[in-house]
Amino acid sequence: MLGKSGENHYFPCMKNAILILLFVSLLFACKQSSSPADTTTARKEIGNMLDSFNRAAARADFNAYFNYYTEDGIFCGTDATERWDKKQFMEWSKPYFDKGRAWNFTAIERHIYLASSGDMAWFDELLSTQMKICRGSGVLVKQNKEWKLKQYVLSTTVPNKLVDTVTVMKTAEEDSLMRLIQKNN
Repeated sequence: MLGKSGENHYFPCMKNAILILLFVSLLFACKQSSSPADTTTARKEIGNMLDSFNRAAARADFNAYFNYYTEDGIFCGTDATERWDKKQFMEWSKPYFDKGRAWNFTAIERHIYLASSGDMAWFDELLSTQMKICRGSGVLVKQNKEWKLKQYVLSTTVPNKLVDTVTVMKTAEEDSLMRLIQKNN
């Protein structure tokens, strides 16, 4: 549409629309290109955090170890009765740390996954431990620019060819425990 002076009144609107479209496209392109780097950086931070977490236990550094948990963090251990909040886990483990003999776990394989929000992650890893191979898994949240454990689950692994033998070994104790758990729930 041309005005009295012959100028196009649609041109300024189209010009703005094109600029907005270019700006949004540029933002999208930058977001897309920065995501893999952000993911790589976050995975590296988490891997370093988990290694430091394990080293703190190996050094029996109680405060450093428990600083890796959120205040409402949960620990699930290898025994079916070991589901503790942070405070309970601290109370249970304090004597081990006080003796200077906590546990010494080293990751031998690790997989880290990130939520699209960038402030939550989960992982699973195989660990070399005094119990031989164990599996650690958990949920992490980013708090004040630091990754913290919201939940950590430690499991022993059992080779498939030994499952029947292990099942026989634990049947009496765990049958009793299952009855108790079912009764209380």
